[in-house]
Amino acid sequence: MSKNNTKQALLDQRYMRMALIWAENSYCKRRQVGAILVKDKMIISDGYNGTPSGFENICEDENNVTKPYVLHAEANAITKVARSNNSSEDATLYVTSSPCIECAKLIIQAGIKRVVYTDSYRLSEGAELLKRANIEITCVKL
Repeated sequence: MSKNNTKQALLDQRYMRMALIWAENSYCKRRQVGAILVKDKMIISDGYNGTPSGFENICEDENNVTKPYVLHAEANAITKVARSNNSSEDATLYVTSSPCIECAKLIIQAGIKRVVYTDSYRLSEGAELLKRANIEITCVKL
């Protein structure tokens, strides 16, 4: 492994640990997911799964089913950067779980070039769509 690859692998592990810590902000009981958006070695956005701003911080209904309006961590990070002066073009998204198909579409449209995750989501369509769009997708185990 080259020096640059080793350095990138170390950065990937550090940012992934940050995404895991950020996931702890989620009020969701079934699954906590965190995301960090990095560009030019700067964190330009972050997100975790949860309800929209102004809603109660309860993600599941009385049957422990996730409410349909809960936002995924990736969507929160992407919409947060859209409201800022930053651009997600060519950024790397660190997310604790591989993206679903809906988040994969947002990632493609946001110009994100690379996705790093640590756990696989139960459905693989999102990862497959990212590969089809030539977005690098990498699993980093901690």
